[in-house]
Order: sequence, then C-alpha cells, then structure tokens
Amino acid sequence: MSELHKFLFEGLPVRGMLVRLTEGWQEVLQRRAEAGDAFPRPVRQLMGEMAAAGVLMQSNINFNGALVLQVHGDGPVKLAVAEVQSDLAFRVTAKVVGDVPEDAQLEGLVNVRGHGRCAITLDPQGRVPGQQPYQGVVALHGDHREPLQRLSEVLEHYMLQSEQLDTKLILAADDNIAAGLLIQRLPVEGSRNLEGQRNEDEIGLNEAYNRIAHLAATLTSEELLTLDAETVLRRLFWEEDVRRFEPTMPRFACTCSRERVADMLRNLGQDEVDGILTEQGKVEVGCDFCGRQYLFDPIDADELFIPARDQPPGSTALN
Repeated sequence: MSELHKFLFEGLPVRGMLVRLTEGWQEVLQRRAEAGDAFPRPVRQLMGEMAAAGVLMQSNINFNGALVLQVHGDGPVKLAVAEVQSDLAFRVTAKVVGDVPEDAQLEGLVNVRGHGRCAITLDPQGRVPGQQPYQGVVALHGDHREPLQRLSEVLEHYMLQSEQLDTKLILAADDNIAAGLLIQRLPVEGSRNLEGQRNEDEIGLNEAYNRIAHLAATLTSEELLTLDAETVLRRLFWEEDVRRFEPTMPRFACTCSRERVADMLRNLGQDEVDGILTEQGKVEVGCDFCGRQYLFDPIDADELFIPARDQPPGSTALN
C-alpha cells in the first residue's frame, strides 16, 4: 500500500516525510508496458524517483493545485515529467530518443553536454484567465559548476535557492517501489532579547539539524526500498523524540479525458485535423502518462468543429 508519513522532531525546527509508492507506481509501469512503450531501466528509476520527490514536495508545501516536476536536457531523455495534485494523485512519464546505456545516471540521461534543467511549476487549481503558474528553474549543476549526479542533489539545491531552507533528500526506485525520505530545517520564529543568547540557540539548532540530516544520509537505497516506514524511522532516529502523524495515501491517477483531447484537436485547427484524416483515415491520440488511446473517426472529427448549437440531437462526438 502506498503511504506518506509525516513527522516532527520535538523541540527542534526540523520536519520529515517518508513516502513509499507501491501499487500506483507499479500501475504506471504496467500501463506503459501494455501500450508497448516500456522504458529502459535507468529511465524507470528516474521516473520513480521523480514521482516520489513530487509527492514529497507537494505534501511539503500543501499547494492547492498541481505541482509539476520536469527534468529536460540534451541526453536521450529529452523530457521527464511528474505531476502531483493536492490530493497526492500522481502521474509520471518521459520522452526518450535514442539508446540509453544500462548504467546511465542523471548526467548521462539528461545532461550530456551540460544543458540539462530542472523546473518546478505550481499551477493553481481554478486558475483565472491571465493568471500564470509559478515556475522555478535550476541547472543540473552546483554552485561551483560541477554536474550534479543525482536527482536528490538537484532538488536539494533547488529548495535551498528557492526557499532558503536546508533540505536532505534520499530517493530510490525499482520496478516495485518508488520511495523517498525528506528532512528539512524549518525557519526559527521569534527572537531573543539578548544577541548572545540568540546566537547560542541558532548554533544549537544548526547542530541538531546537521545531526538529523547526517543520520538520514546513512540510509541506503536498498534499505529505503525494502524496509517499511516504521523500521526505517526507528533505525535512523531511535535516539530522537519523533512525533508522527497519521499516514496519507498517494495514488496513481491520470487527468486525461476525451474532452481534453478534443480541446487539443480544436486548438490544432480543422485544416491540421483534416490532413491527419486524409493521411490516416482517423485521428488517434495516446496519453503519454497512462497510455490510454482516444480514437476520433471522420464523423467525430467533423463534429469537433461544429458549434454546439448546430450539432444534431443526440450527438456522441465526445462520449
């Protein structure tokens, strides 16, 4: 069962989250395999880590809308996308061109010539006309221009730049589980009357966060993928006073629909759609996320461009 566990360290400005995606992640891979579009192992691993990271980040900010995590660049993975809604429904996909080495890491997948980028987009629910989503973009290298080798490092760098909050992130994925652990320092509220007292407190809090982040960094990929949440937290933080909350249940869900595909075809224009019909006799569109196929025959396609008031009674163009 997919679960997201939130927890706090009592008396310390440090919070954490642990996510394990099981059935939903397996459904993602199964749907793509059934659609004849299975991904190479390194791409599946990247997609799983992105799904886990997206769930952690969405839950971390509790955003009312879609959080979209994208990685794109100049390697065989031209684009990888994970989208997570406010109810933790997630979907993930990738566009791959060319061969993927079996041992490829992040640099070999999307950052071969240093042009890779990571973007996080926040798209509000019920966005009004003219309102633009918020987007932050970072390169796939650190402050000293060295390439970052893991997605977790990229996202740690992003959160430090965008939120000014130190974050430790551990991610792992195989064909059964996509999992992640996030530890983050919280801003300290209030102030002290004495400057010296404030400095002493800040030093102590920094040391506490560094200790907890160091413990988190000892978690191996194998442990993250094979141990349940209770065991992971007990092994890592057995000396800490951890307050845990009731887990929530992330799930796979795709937001594609025949209506959305119809709108996309209308945006293409009737001339473009007619050209596809002339060439292929039908218009067939597959969802990149879930693999579902949407078929429009010539009658369906013609009705896309008939105003609703002029459509014959009982039209089934969008059913």
